[in-house]
Amino acid sequence: MKTFINVLNAKRAKRLLTSAIACGITIVLPACQIPALRHAEAGPELPTNFDWVTGGATTTIPSNAPATIPPSVPAIMPTSGTASGANSSTTVVPAGGTTIVTADGTTIYAGSGTKIITGNGTTGTPNAGAAVRANSSPIRNSISGATLVLAGGATPPIPPGGAAEAVVGGVASVPASGTPGVPVVNGAVCAPNSPENAGQLTVEEFYTDPLLTRLIQQAAANNRELKVLEQEVQIASNEILARRGAYLPLVSFGAGSGFEKTSLFTRNGSVEDQLLLAPRGRTFPNPLPNTQAGINVFWQLDIWRQLRNSRDSAIQRYLSASERRNYFVTRLVADIAENYYGLMALDKRNENLDQTIKLQEQSLEIAKAKKEAGRGTELAVQRFQAEVRKNQSEKLIIKQEIIESENRINFLVNRYPEPVERASAGFFDLTIHALSVGVPAQLLQNRPDIRQAERELAAAGLDVKVARARFYPTLSISAGVGYEAFNPRYLFNPEAFAANVLGSLAAPLVNKKAIQADYLTANAKQLQSVYNYQRVILNAFTEVVNRVNMAENYRQSIDVKKQQLESLEASVDSASRLFQNARAEYIEVLFAQRDLRDARMTLIDTKKQQLSAIVNAYQALGGGTSLSMPTQTQVPLKSHH
Repeated sequence: MKTFINVLNAKRAKRLLTSAIACGITIVLPACQIPALRHAEAGPELPTNFDWVTGGATTTIPSNAPATIPPSVPAIMPTSGTASGANSSTTVVPAGGTTIVTADGTTIYAGSGTKIITGNGTTGTPNAGAAVRANSSPIRNSISGATLVLAGGATPPIPPGGAAEAVVGGVASVPASGTPGVPVVNGAVCAPNSPENAGQLTVEEFYTDPLLTRLIQQAAANNRELKVLEQEVQIASNEILARRGAYLPLVSFGAGSGFEKTSLFTRNGSVEDQLLLAPRGRTFPNPLPNTQAGINVFWQLDIWRQLRNSRDSAIQRYLSASERRNYFVTRLVADIAENYYGLMALDKRNENLDQTIKLQEQSLEIAKAKKEAGRGTELAVQRFQAEVRKNQSEKLIIKQEIIESENRINFLVNRYPEPVERASAGFFDLTIHALSVGVPAQLLQNRPDIRQAERELAAAGLDVKVARARFYPTLSISAGVGYEAFNPRYLFNPEAFAANVLGSLAAPLVNKKAIQADYLTANAKQLQSVYNYQRVILNAFTEVVNRVNMAENYRQSIDVKKQQLESLEASVDSASRLFQNARAEYIEVLFAQRDLRDARMTLIDTKKQQLSAIVNAYQALGGGTSLSMPTQTQVPLKSHH
């Protein structure tokens, strides 16, 4: 008996060893053929502070800058909890903290009194405002509360003082957060290097013209392209629900009925012919009916986080779609404001032509009177007459431009052509809010296109993890519970109960080129996202510098042109009096009137360009999203693990 037990134990140990070797090969061998990831080139570092007028980077931060920047979008993970494991990419964002992910998967929560949970399970509490390095790994930046999980060490640019903290010499540099500035007249750029940021103002605060703000609100409620983008956000939210259900067990109920006829010249057929029914001792009917009803369960265990990373990627793309919609709103606000001010400029051009025509008609009457008195010629009459006709022709062209500008606004507001109400009388005295720029890091917080690129970058990093998980085996469980009988009358008898359970472990071993290609493609798309993120930040920075300087330079140009206009108005009066008294030629009057008209037109165009620069600078700073908008479908972003 003892010998038999020893033999049985030896066989059991052999089976266990064989099973362990098989499972080890199944798990380890696929990972041996994973291609190496390519890394992105580092982009230019965003200056901590910048002189927006002189164009030079500075190293000081305004003394009145706030200590922290609140996240611009809610974190996508729960606000409390712990990391799910040493090597898990699950991220839990504590309230008030900042999440930083290192290249080796270490997760750091940097914030006042917030615990640091590293990849090896160690914890600690940093000082307020200090960031911590884990295992001397490069810090990955997390902006606006979103974790940038970059597989393979692809490095996005680390702007000092983003919405998350970037480590500089072991201490985090903290940027400033904007507050509303002070209204000024004529759109002057007020303290562009102050910590205040005009992009954080609402539309109603920045644009003081109620007619303009009413048009913007109507466009926000009715614009059809905006409606299309809102449906794209809804589609992205539906994708979250679909991927969230993929890692949960699939439970289904099924019922069916059929029959089977087996050949007597087969093993199954010959055996069934000898079987007897349990209830009555008869043979089974031939063909054999079969009726069944039960519950089936299928569950793919997400042991490599493939399905959950896919879900998190969908969450990031939902947030990206939301930011894309927000960016369109900022462009919509800027387009309406720009066309509105363009209409006012056209009205002023029309008014200028009316004044010029009136002056030229007066000079024409003087030329006719001098001709009748024998002191003038027909040439002077014809030249003044030609100038009048030329300006009358230009009025018709301006009329067409007004129609097109009005219809452009009507299209954005989603209504058929109609006159656009506007207050053009105070065009040169428009009151516009101060164009405060703040510090460069606030662009990361305020601009929707930067936040969109950030979300796409995070999604691309998760897609790499999803593609990598395909190299490893998948573990799935299927089970069924129900009743089965050849006759429906026996279906729910205890003897008709049936159940099955099956577990499977499958891994790719041969011909994995398709999986490798998908993995390398995901890596390439991740690099595209990194470079696009760098490009968007650089473009945003350049836009702000260009438009802020444009607004200021045009303001100074307007001051000079007003002085020029005063001199030209005096010269027209002098030339007209001299011509009337026969002390000047008609050509001097003609040139003086033409110069005055051109100077007024130039002043109007310069004012229009200045207003356009201010409008686009407000948009470049991220302004325009704070207004009454249609409600969106709220998607639950809480992660279920």
